[in-house]
Amino acid sequence: MSSSDIAVSARGVSKSYNIVHNERATTLGESIVSKLKNPLKRVQKETFWALKDINFDIPKGDVVGIVGRNGAGKSTLLKVLSRITAPTTGEIVVRGRVGSLLEVGTGFHPELTGRENIYLNGAILGMKSFEIERRFDEIVDFSGVEQFLDTPVKRYSSGMYVRLAFSVAAHLDPEVMIVDEVLAVGDSDFQRKCMGKMQDVAKGGKTILFVSHNMHSVKTLCKSALMLQRGQMKGFGPVDEIVDQYVNMMENDTIDLSDHEGRKGTGLLRITGAKPIQQIFESADSKEFEIQIEKFSDRARDFSLNFAIRAENVGTITYFETAWNNQMLPAQDTQTVKVSIPKLWLRPGKYQVYLYLKSGDDLIDAVEPSCQFEVSSVLPYAGTNIIPQTIYGPVLSEFTVTQI
Repeated sequence: MSSSDIAVSARGVSKSYNIVHNERATTLGESIVSKLKNPLKRVQKETFWALKDINFDIPKGDVVGIVGRNGAGKSTLLKVLSRITAPTTGEIVVRGRVGSLLEVGTGFHPELTGRENIYLNGAILGMKSFEIERRFDEIVDFSGVEQFLDTPVKRYSSGMYVRLAFSVAAHLDPEVMIVDEVLAVGDSDFQRKCMGKMQDVAKGGKTILFVSHNMHSVKTLCKSALMLQRGQMKGFGPVDEIVDQYVNMMENDTIDLSDHEGRKGTGLLRITGAKPIQQIFESADSKEFEIQIEKFSDRARDFSLNFAIRAENVGTITYFETAWNNQMLPAQDTQTVKVSIPKLWLRPGKYQVYLYLKSGDDLIDAVEPSCQFEVSSVLPYAGTNIIPQTIYGPVLSEFTVTQI
């Protein structure tokens, strides 16, 4: 493949940050006192590598999904590709205009109005005023924020901001479009609209890099995928192959909770590991989890396992205690328990599991959160594949309707 066929290229790209461990003074007085007390004290720093030796070539017209756990380096990679931050080592080559939609707050000037930010972004991309004006109505119509176009964007809600930011990124004719999972901020109707627009952009021969935790979306949109783990590239190839590799990794990877910070309770028993049986469930699937528990004192007695599922912006979806079924678990040295919830139809999205161990009124251990899982966009209904709005509630229902 010749260099002219490559849209994005990375060679030996690494990105590091210095983490300062000393307590930092918050006022000038504290700084002076600290210096007088410890004149020879050195700042303790640790180098954290967010990306390590990343290498890839993405051909023009390819649509690439970037997958990985939280903290794997996905957003850092997109910031490097968008030229928001420079790599510590290595070289990035991006051929053509780049339209990027990263976290809320990136790319727009908060004091400028929506209208002014559209022109500002076009100018940054090197577009002439007449080119921006030619696409202006499309941008506004797609975003749906016409009523607030002359309002400073600092007064926008996160959803309004994302709608306008995506519309700008998609309509200002970029050769390379970079989209982080910020789209999760928008409502489900707008998410579908965005997916349709990205498919249109891809059909026009543009290159798209798309970060998402929704594997159904990645498989639907992307031709190939790149997997990151702890800042390193663990795979790059056909989307089905990489998504399967990622899902298998997640399903076989029990989260080590031994040193989980902020846990509460007496500590006589501890939750040391937790994982969903599969990382991505369909809505009607039985939700199953494995939990590892260890005894840390001979004073530990039989206990109840308390289990909660929560969703961001919704709160607790369901909660139960094994004691409700008169089921107390024995205090063994080590044990693995399986939790099954056969009939909990959740709407598509991301969920967190919170675990507690109790004996009577005594809290033994609490891990908040313990693990997380995702529900895919595949719905349990024969007649629709439309994701219900959050306003209708987080739980879907199995139902029958008959005439009488």
